[in-house]
Order: sequence, then structure tokens, then C-alpha cells
Amino acid sequence: GGGTTKVGDPSGKDESRQLMTDERIAANKAKLQTIFDQFLTFGPNEALVVDNSEWLDELKYLDMLRTVGTHFTINRMMTFDSVKTRLEREQPLTFLEFNYMILQAYDFVELNKRYGCTLQMGASDQWGNIVNGVELHRRMVGREDEDDSLIGLTCPLLTDSQGKKMGKSAAGAVWLNPDRLSDFDFWQFWRNVDDADVVRFLRLFSELPSEEIDRLAALEGREINDAKKALATAVTALVRGREAAETSARTAQETFEQGASSEGLPTIVVDLREPVRVTDLLVKAGLADSNGAAKRLIQGGGVRVNDAKVTDVQAAVSLADLNDGVMKLSSGKKHHVLVRTSE
Repeated sequence: GGGTTKVGDPSGKDESRQLMTDERIAANKAKLQTIFDQFLTFGPNEALVVDNSEWLDELKYLDMLRTVGTHFTINRMMTFDSVKTRLEREQPLTFLEFNYMILQAYDFVELNKRYGCTLQMGASDQWGNIVNGVELHRRMVGREDEDDSLIGLTCPLLTDSQGKKMGKSAAGAVWLNPDRLSDFDFWQFWRNVDDADVVRFLRLFSELPSEEIDRLAALEGREINDAKKALATAVTALVRGREAAETSARTAQETFEQGASSEGLPTIVVDLREPVRVTDLLVKAGLADSNGAAKRLIQGGGVRVNDAKVTDVQAAVSLADLNDGVMKLSSGKKHHVLVRTSE
């Protein structure tokens, strides 16, 4: 996406994306390659990584208008959610963003022409962009032969049990690459998912046998934590490797089992049936003198919940953040407090 990234996809965005520099785009491309290396085998006759800047950067504006622009109508473009939602909310949509759907559609056509690519996959919010590519190819090629048709395949956006987009937690986004999120923090995210999401995520993200997932699905009460640990270890093994998964699981066990029985760590009791802000916990635990001081600790990167860094001063924790009935709240490297729930 070296070319399309210069424009920015408006899909699902309430405001314009910040334009990235060429250097930032190049750095992101390099990181993507390292992520894909974990799942695909690359080679001349195997998986390929290509960059659409190779053909999009060479486009001439007038040629683009005449060869591609004639196949798009403003009437149709105005019906797409990425455009309609912005306009209905009276939020600005730049001409740059308005052109994104044209570029992505042309991108699919060019991939087919250069590499014989016939299938484009994406999340459900990309349906309109992908369909545009399928239809543009049909109009430019001028054939209705199904054997020459392009195909689009989308999957649902990942949501939690409340229907909210997944990917945000008290410790921030769930990144695939370890330089943005440590192996342990990645493991912890999956360990702390809502009870209602565990079985669905096991079926989506693990390669455990169906019989084992059925067994884990039958667990109730505190035993559901065993299912969460199995999920965390399975997903971490898939994304970060088996060694990282086992090390993270062992670290969690040592941290929380030792913490739960340790008389050396102070403990506070809090009602976590409703979310409690981390700033309030810091004050109650004596790790900060005031909410203002607590916010400054978070902004300085010195606060962790279950060893996962907290970056949002509005972050809150709840029962879902407990590990075997206890949560570890840390300020810096030396000050730790265990949090238990009163209910």
C-alpha cells in the first residue's frame, strides 16, 4: 500500500487521516514484511510482496481521468458509507480521500494484469472498495465471461461480546509486532478477554482440536480462567511463536500465583463490578497522592496493570482484568500493590 497510503482510506473514519511522510510509509512497509514472514513462505513461485506505489506513482492525472474516471459516477460514489456518513454528519471529506476508492479499484485491476491476481480479501468495511475493483475490471476489460471475473471476499470486523470493535484495551492497541507490544502483554490481552468471548475466540484464533474447545467451553465459574489461559497461549504461539507463548504463560503464573500468596505485597480491596479508573486505584493504593499525580505517572509511562503499560489517563479496569482473583498494579519498577475485588 505504498501508493494508496499516500491518500488514506476514509472507510470507518470520522475525520481525515493524518498524511504520512515517505519515510514513515517506508518504515511501515518494512515492518509489515516481518509480520507476514511468520505466516507465509516467500519466493519467486510462492508468496510475493508487491508495492502498489510501483504503478500508482507513475500514473498521469489526465490519463487516469480518461481511462478510469469515465467508469465511475459521482452518483454511485456518494452512496458509499465512507462518503455518505461524513456528509450526513457535516464532517469534511477532502477531494484527496474522495479519490481513494478509485485508486484501490484500479489497484485490483493492475494486480490482475501484472500478477494474475483474481481474489482480493479484506474486512467487511472494505466491501465497497473491493466491489469497485471487481466492477472496474469488468468495464475496462469489457467481458462478462465468469472465467475472467475478479472475486472479492470479506470477513466480519472483529468485535467483542458488546459489539464493539476489538483492538483497544487499558494498555492500548493489540499489535502483532513485538516492538509495539511485548509477548507478555500480548498474552495478557487474550488472558483478560470477557468470559462471553472466550469460546468464540478459541474457534477463530486457535488450532486446538474441536473436542478440546468443547471441553473448555463447558468450564464454569473460576475454571473459565483455564480456557482463557489456553486461548492466550494458543494465540501467542500462533503470532509470536511457541517459546514466547510458554514463557509468557510461565511468567504470568509466577507473577500472579506468587503475588496472590505473597505477604510482602500490600493489598487493597475494591468493588470492580463497575469499571474503576486506574487513576483512582493509584490514589487508593497509595501509589499517587492525587488524581493529577496519577495522570502524570501514566503520561510518563510508569504505570502498569498486570505488567501491561497503561497509556490512557482515562483507562479503567474491571472484573475482567483479574487473574485468578487478583490484579497487579505497579508504579515504576519497585512499587506494586495487589488489587482484589470486594465482590
